[in-house]
Amino acid sequence: MKKRIYLITTLVLSAVMLSLSSCLKDNTHGIDLGSSAPVTYFNLGGQSFFGPDAFTDPVDTITRQFAVTVASKTPPTTETKITLALDNTIIDKYNTTSTLVQYLPFPADAFSFTQTSVTIPAGQTTAIVSVTIYKNKLDPTLSYMLPIKIANSPYTISGNMGIHYFHVIGNDFSGNYAWQFTRVPAGGNFTYADGNIATFFPDSPTQFEVAGGYYTGTVRYVVSYTEVGKYPNATYSDLQIAINSDDVSNILGTAAGGGIHVTVPPSIVGYTPGQTYTYAQMLTLFQNGFTYGVLGSSGARTNLDQYMKQ
Repeated sequence: MKKRIYLITTLVLSAVMLSLSSCLKDNTHGIDLGSSAPVTYFNLGGQSFFGPDAFTDPVDTITRQFAVTVASKTPPTTETKITLALDNTIIDKYNTTSTLVQYLPFPADAFSFTQTSVTIPAGQTTAIVSVTIYKNKLDPTLSYMLPIKIANSPYTISGNMGIHYFHVIGNDFSGNYAWQFTRVPAGGNFTYADGNIATFFPDSPTQFEVAGGYYTGTVRYVVSYTEVGKYPNATYSDLQIAINSDDVSNILGTAAGGGIHVTVPPSIVGYTPGQTYTYAQMLTLFQNGFTYGVLGSSGARTNLDQYMKQ
């Protein structure tokens, strides 16, 4: 079986974009929609969403849409012209701070990004643009980054959500998984038969993130491991699992009744510290599931997320 290298994508959530016009404050990203000074930013952009900016589609040509938005108390009364740009100097800056992966710029023939001038009509706050990736033009043994930034806007450009870090990482476990979620006491549960899909987004060749089902699916697991050898003959050990720290902070700040608190740290069901696992055995661990406990205003909850490779 040939190893598949998955490319980066960003998911455009239309429900999120529609809700922006009615919200007075976006606590998740620190953008004050009630401020007198509008802010231009990318939905699901910045380093907090680095994981979802990974293309995971196992096809050669991948087109992905993403949103550029003006956050303001009321929609602008005139059209808003915004300039976007590919800026490869961002790669050098990122590489100086990252010890996990060193990225190269995308080859010129490996992508298409032509819509660099965006106009948001008067009375609206969001425009949709796209980028196309040609996976067969890339060396699957290397990691690449395609950083797209908001280069110019009549309004303030967000300092932490003004860049999309589109990138390619080789990771043995990235991709789509059938997903089921169980909460005790029950609430929001679903099974594999319900057709839910979760994506393992690579942070590095030996780390990925994946959404859990608790709290509207905004809590992400971060799983890392040590890998020896190469897929399909690699072995894996020293598995570590945590909840994305940004997600914990966001929930503590926004949940009704004072937020939730993680009372039982996440763990991988059936994992034995010190043991070495094959690729197939790792997939079995993912099916066993990831679990943790929380305490909120309505009481204690135990969450279990299980993932079956597609």
